[in-house]
Amino acid sequence: MKLTFLSHACYLLETSTHTIIIDPFLTGNPKAEIGAEDVTCDYVLVTHGHSDHIADAVEIAKRNNATIVSNYEVAMYCGKQGANTHPMHIGGQHEFPFGRVKLTIAHHGAGLDTEDGFICLGNATGILIFAEGKTVYDAGDTGLFLDMKLIGEMHPIDVAILPIGDNFTMGIDDAVKAVEFLKPKVVIPTHYGTWDLIDVDPNEFSEKVSGTGSDVEIMEVSQSYTI
Repeated sequence: MKLTFLSHACYLLETSTHTIIIDPFLTGNPKAEIGAEDVTCDYVLVTHGHSDHIADAVEIAKRNNATIVSNYEVAMYCGKQGANTHPMHIGGQHEFPFGRVKLTIAHHGAGLDTEDGFICLGNATGILIFAEGKTVYDAGDTGLFLDMKLIGEMHPIDVAILPIGDNFTMGIDDAVKAVEFLKPKVVIPTHYGTWDLIDVDPNEFSEKVSGTGSDVEIMEVSQSYTI
């Protein structure tokens, strides 16, 4: 599989048969190198309903006739705008044509400012993707939590995508502890550097992870990584 970093916390995952975009935030993203109109995919996975994760989900899904997979509240919100959706929730899993998806807990909010006012879109989640013999864990936006240890024990992880930007999510030191809990083969730091408020040094994260047994892959925008 090929994982491409599209900036902030947005990734494109390509299997041998399907293409999945995760947390599409390209419109209004100062670091993005492509627009929502450039994305071709079969599925749209959304960890939670904040604008920097859900921003382009409906547009991309409708244009590609793709299916949005997210928590029940996000799915209902997107469905009312005409998108195909598959609602799930924390602890649940489902087999899709490309592989299996399981939602995990994440300690974060999930509200969105709309024309009708501010609405809550359920609980934030992390996402486990099981495809082609590999396991990818996108923690979404979250603080550190002890159940990460359980997630790693139950699901040996090939690639973990973890936020490090601090302020809204885990900072570097907590993300390092998350790596110790999860024990992934490879960890990709994310959700940093998009704005000054979350501008941290991923190399510091990489140095602190050294010795945990996990490799760190620091990805530049538009860079791809083979899983």
